[in-house]
Amino acid sequence: MYLVLAVICLIIIYPVFTAVILPLQDIDELSRTFSPISDFKGDYVNVDYIPQYPTLNTFKELLLFTPEFYKVFWNSIMITGTILLFQVIVSVPAAWAFSRFKFKGRKLIFDLYVIFMLIPFQVTMLSQYLVLNKMQLMNTRLAIIIPAIFSTFSVFLIYRGFSDIPEDVPNSARIDGANEFQVLWYIGLPLGKTGILSCVVLSFLDLWNMVEQPLAFLKDKSLFPLSLYLPMIDTDNIQIMLAAAVIVLIPAAFVFIMGQDYLEQGIIASALKE
Repeated sequence: MYLVLAVICLIIIYPVFTAVILPLQDIDELSRTFSPISDFKGDYVNVDYIPQYPTLNTFKELLLFTPEFYKVFWNSIMITGTILLFQVIVSVPAAWAFSRFKFKGRKLIFDLYVIFMLIPFQVTMLSQYLVLNKMQLMNTRLAIIIPAIFSTFSVFLIYRGFSDIPEDVPNSARIDGANEFQVLWYIGLPLGKTGILSCVVLSFLDLWNMVEQPLAFLKDKSLFPLSLYLPMIDTDNIQIMLAAAVIVLIPAAFVFIMGQDYLEQGIIASALKE
């Protein structure tokens, strides 16, 4: 079993390792590496995993002489950060209500949430387009931000974290005179932080790499996030594309490593049946 898992890990890590090694090659070595692609004659790309003349000039050119990169990087930060902030503000009270209150139609509404969570973006793209166009939000960042704020997946994941809190704990606080907001703030958030943080990690990884939504709702390239910046780079600047790919990978890897424990706990909790 360990051998099988090791092989699977190597297969998954291989493209990431290749993406990190290639930008360290100088321009001449990169040209030789990708010559079968630019001048296809039936040959395969042969990657030298130990650069003959390792250099950081590619990253220097990207970070010092490519100002548009900072524009799209800021777009990604702004869109992702705004969505995560308001997603938590909206999802936490909704998840708390589903997990603590017994109201009529609760089960039906929650089942609808789960169903909507399974619907892919391609199904709702036209309806979202019509609504956003009616609101005159097309070709703005809000066209990406507003639909993502009301994510059903974040409510579901946070709900599972709140459901693990014993009922006696918030009831004791209510008996002592705490109102519902105080119960949520002082008991729900600390004890349900696993679901909240796992939601933040998963949502960040999804939002940081989203392509379809900005491609469908944005026309102005100055509003494009990083996920659309890489396909915009032509093959003549492939060294810039490789360096940008590594830079894009760093925030996602950092967030994943920092929130790995909470992510695992949140996935385990979300897999349990109600």
